[in-house]
Amino acid sequence: MSGRAKRRTAPLPPLYGDLRRWGLIEADSLKLLTALPDASVDAVVTDPPYGLNFKHEGWDGGSLASGEGFQAFTTAWANELRRVLKPGAYLAAFGASRTAHRLVAGVEDAGLEVRDQLLWLYGSGVPKSRRLPGGLGSALKPMYEPILLARRPLDRDTPATLTNVARHGAGALNIDAARITRPPGEPNAVGFWPPNVALTHEPGCGQTTCRSECAVRLIDQIDARERQPGSAPFSRLFYAAKASRAEREAGCDQLEARASLIFSRRSGTPKPRANRHPTVKPIDLMRWIVRLVVPPDGVVLDPFAGSGSTGIAAVLDGRQFVGIEREVEYVHIAQARLRHWSAVADAERRSAA
Repeated sequence: MSGRAKRRTAPLPPLYGDLRRWGLIEADSLKLLTALPDASVDAVVTDPPYGLNFKHEGWDGGSLASGEGFQAFTTAWANELRRVLKPGAYLAAFGASRTAHRLVAGVEDAGLEVRDQLLWLYGSGVPKSRRLPGGLGSALKPMYEPILLARRPLDRDTPATLTNVARHGAGALNIDAARITRPPGEPNAVGFWPPNVALTHEPGCGQTTCRSECAVRLIDQIDARERQPGSAPFSRLFYAAKASRAEREAGCDQLEARASLIFSRRSGTPKPRANRHPTVKPIDLMRWIVRLVVPPDGVVLDPFAGSGSTGIAAVLDGRQFVGIEREVEYVHIAQARLRHWSAVADAERRSAA
């Protein structure tokens, strides 16, 4: 052996997926993002930690539990995204009402342009406060989450949006692909221009009836007082997605089901779940966001892939997906779900051919 010591190369992180439509990497995104090529992705759609010390989860606590720490963490990953995104490419990042200002400031500190703030409305939030004597409490029931819409600045050589789109394939939103469709036969059936508010039905809602706390039902009840006979309900102006327990668990049959304190029966008894990720987003909602910000056949990156909902949306809508997830348990969940929904997408395309 020569006197010069051999350089040890770091082992490559585990990589899963078919590597054509989706790839899932088990790694810390803050470390792995530095290795991704410049201007290599068409959009980022992600649900990062919120800095709330949620359920004392390690990925949401520690230094992130302070406002300054959470903002610095956000700037760190947004700095890398500014480099990895193509000029004009969009970032859609979920946040929490309590720390959204730190999310926005961190993204701005990284040099990304804030374009809008979307609101996702739902009725299934659980109050984080105990009932105190005298009808008191310390927190309200959550019924919305903000979604930050930002983008990498346009190329200096192509300051006009259309010119940037022509050169890089990014810089504009896919308005027609994300329109709120009207039933066939209605006037202007092409649909409404996409709004910056999304509604989500309760998991127990049916095709014609909604649960009492459903956000869609509550809005339409208020609207009904002023609506003209025969006119469409107010909720038709927004995108409405539905989530269900079956959707969360699809593909996870082979995973161990364990009791979860987050998803419990009305009696309070924890119910066993194979998908124990605490913040799973509805697939239809994620598909709408993916259609809005990711060009057709484009590559979407999620540096906090969680249970894989962004990737599922991507494969169902013909986009390519790259996900990064640090927590091993969530990697297994995302992998199982992505395989299941990839098979669903294949079956749908075969039946349409």
